[in-house]
Amino acid sequence: MAYRNGTYVAFDALGETNPCNSDFKHFALIKAWTENDNIDFSFVDSHEKTYAVQDTSLLSTLKKSIQERLRNSKQMLVILSPNTRLEGSMLSYEIEQAVDIYHLPLIIVYTGIEKIAGVIPSWRWPNSLRKRIREDRSVRAIHIPYLQIPIQWALKQFSIHDAMPQSPEEYYTAY
Repeated sequence: MAYRNGTYVAFDALGETNPCNSDFKHFALIKAWTENDNIDFSFVDSHEKTYAVQDTSLLSTLKKSIQERLRNSKQMLVILSPNTRLEGSMLSYEIEQAVDIYHLPLIIVYTGIEKIAGVIPSWRWPNSLRKRIREDRSVRAIHIPYLQIPIQWALKQFSIHDAMPQSPEEYYTAY
């Protein structure tokens, strides 16, 4: 059995090959926080634990890599922006696998939102996430703004090994 100590970070690449034009930039900032000696932020990136997959790889190769990374993860951080597509991206596949197969808790972060105060921005949810939150309620998730302190708190708080969010719609309130 795999040692599950990584954080799988998922976002919509928006069909772009240039990372600057996709939600990859939000993932890159999180990685920059971990590399900055003046910021107390760390996590084990599941993407760094396996081989890299090229944009030109076959879909079957990409899915196999995603499954391997999820198998080694204790949580999934999902980045949702105003540009996140409702369907048609690998993000939907990643969410389906994380919840249905690997039973990972989701830490769902919303870019451009400073505070989630009772109204979770569900209009950003891809359909695969909406189904798992509202219909079958199979996901355990915490919803937080895309800010360093709430993200670090959630990464330390929720994992498959420790505490799981109690419902699909918990949100961060410690401001």
